Amino acid sequence: MLKHIVMMRLKSAENEVKQEQMNKLKSMLEDLKYSIDVLDFLEVGLNFSTRPTAFDLVLVTNFKGETELDLYREHPKHLKVLDYIREVVSESAVVDYIVN
Repeated sequence: MLKHIVMMRLKSAENEVKQEQMNKLKSMLEDLKYSIDVLDFLEVGLNFSTRPTAFDLVLVTNFKGETELDLYREHPKHLKVLDYIREVVSESAVVDYIVN
């Protein structure tokens, strides 16, 4: 099994706007589990920590392997979500690893 984890920090400093964007992004990401069959597991978490190093949103996904992750990355529905991510996210961090 392969885990793909992405943490994102949104651009907006305005709390109300940021919250709306986080909720929209969470919904868009969660909808992917209904349309991308190579996606074995998907979870989206919204941060509540006030620490300055905290990211705003985390995406945790599971795939059978790298081939399935590549198919996910290239899927048209995922690409549509990436367009929104590029619009509202200022920074992200990614970790991909194999679970034995």
